[in-house]
Formats: sequence, structure tokens, C-alpha cells
Amino acid sequence: MSDPVRKTTLMQCCGAAVSSVHGAVRPRPIDERFLRSITDAGLPHAKRTVTVTALPQFPRSAPTAAIVEGVFTPRRVNSSLTSFVVQHSQATFIVDPSFCIDAEHRAIAQLPAVLRPAVRPPAETIPTITGLQSELDLPALDFALPTHAHWDHVCGLLDLPDLPVHLHTTEREWAMTGPVAPVGGVRDALVDRPVLEYDLDGPPILTFTRSHDLFGDGSVVLVDLAGHTPGSIGLLTHTEHGWKLLAGDAAWHTLQIERVRQKAGFPGLFVDENRDLTFKTLHRLHLAQRLVPIIPTHDHDAALRLAAAETEVTEPLR
Repeated sequence: MSDPVRKTTLMQCCGAAVSSVHGAVRPRPIDERFLRSITDAGLPHAKRTVTVTALPQFPRSAPTAAIVEGVFTPRRVNSSLTSFVVQHSQATFIVDPSFCIDAEHRAIAQLPAVLRPAVRPPAETIPTITGLQSELDLPALDFALPTHAHWDHVCGLLDLPDLPVHLHTTEREWAMTGPVAPVGGVRDALVDRPVLEYDLDGPPILTFTRSHDLFGDGSVVLVDLAGHTPGSIGLLTHTEHGWKLLAGDAAWHTLQIERVRQKAGFPGLFVDENRDLTFKTLHRLHLAQRLVPIIPTHDHDAALRLAAAETEVTEPLR
């Protein structure tokens, strides 16, 4: 008897393999017409600053071409499951609580077998709760704010019971009420806890068409980065060292943003919900990087640069 689920998985694997080979030789070209059509609405007026802390994380070395389509130099790049803590005068919250204790059984085991080797992080990967406990100066968390509802952005919630979650309405509907749940324990992480929904009800910011001012003071503005998932967002944060944009998985690495290169076909075809829209969002990030540093969640070196910028001491003028 034929197995339609297995057949579909094999067909997807074959398609992803063909796409990866084709993309390595002939990567998807920049859409110059779309790029010229994008307008820049400028930065918001921020009344205060916030502090953004990248929690410590262990990197995984990966072939560049497996992350950035058609790019082979440098030969390898560092990726990681980085979480960020944002401190505002009204609240302290965690962005992308990425990794839980015993993630192999609680999340990764639920992924399709073909994906597990590609996404499994190193054994030394630091659970979010452990990273939080290592940062002794951080205040207690008031809520979590995932950029999107994939397992490696909410798995850490399994170790943070009862912590409220702020989630884009579009993303919650997709993750919690759709006919097929995102794999990897996503619903397990979000069910039975307070979930506060928000909409992108604000004006265009930078090159992004919609926004939401989280505190009403311009210091943390959520922007539309749809494509990777239907409700993916980024966080534009105003720090003492300037603006920073936490971009989730709209791009996995800054090389994608610099060169406007989509994710490699494997595993990109499995993880980008809307490949075309994700590519358009990448164009918007490419233009926005002229004004703000962009930190993709999985770009380990970008997280290190953020940490260095946030801890640097300004020398007095002489």
C-alpha cells in the first residue's frame, strides 16, 4: 500500500535537492524593479532608549552555501539559536526564547526525519533558561515576544511556564488554529499560557509597510517581515548605541541581506512558508541596512557584534 505522507515527503526532498543544486549555480536574481519601487518612510521618533542583551550561546559552523543560496565565500559561517532580552522602563521581555532543556525529545523528535540533521544544534547549545540564569544582572521577565512561531523560537517557553507571550494576531491564527500545526512542539509551548495578541496597526517605518509601537514611545517598534511565516515580525529597537533591528528568520545570515540571496533550497523550501514573499522582505531588509544594523536570530557573529556594541565604553573627548 502506498504511503501518501511518505510520498509527499520524498517529493519535497527531491524538489528541495534540485532547487539547491540549481540555486547554487544560478541563484535567484535581485528583482531590480521591485527594489526601485520600495520607499523609505524613515525612522520613528523615539522618546527613550532600551537595552538589548544577546544571551550567551554556542555556535554551529555550517557551509555558507547551505544557508545563503549561491554563496561559497567565506566557506563556512557560524549559526546559533540566540535569544535576546530587551529592557524597557515599563517591562523586560525575551525575544525568541529559542531552546529548551531536553529539546531532542520535547521538540526535535517531532520534526520530519529528513529535517532533523539539518536543524539539530550542537550538543553544547545553551537552553534559554540556563542563559537567563547566567545573566545575573537581568531583571525578571514580564513576557516573551517571538518574532514568529517556529520551534526554535518558542521551544524555550517550555521551561518558562506561565510567562505571558505577545504574538502577532496573524501568527497566532496560523500556529494555533490552522489545520496543520507548526512542527516541533510549537502548540505545546503556547497552549495554557496567557497570549496577548497585537496587530501591525501603525504606519510604514523604514522600508516596511506596517508597524506596531509596542510601548507607544518609539523605542521598540515591531515591523512586518512576513514570508518566512505569515506573521513574521522584526523588532526595531532604539538603544544608547543607535538603532538595531532584530530580524528573526526573515534572513538567516547578514550575507543574505547584503547580497539579496534567499535561503538555500534545502532546507529553505521546507521552512519558508511563502518563498516569494520572503524574497521581497529580503529586498526591504537590504535597503534598510543602510540606516540600521540588522541582526538575524541565527547569525552568531551578528549577535556578537551586538553584544560588543552594547558593552563598549565611550572614551571621553580630550
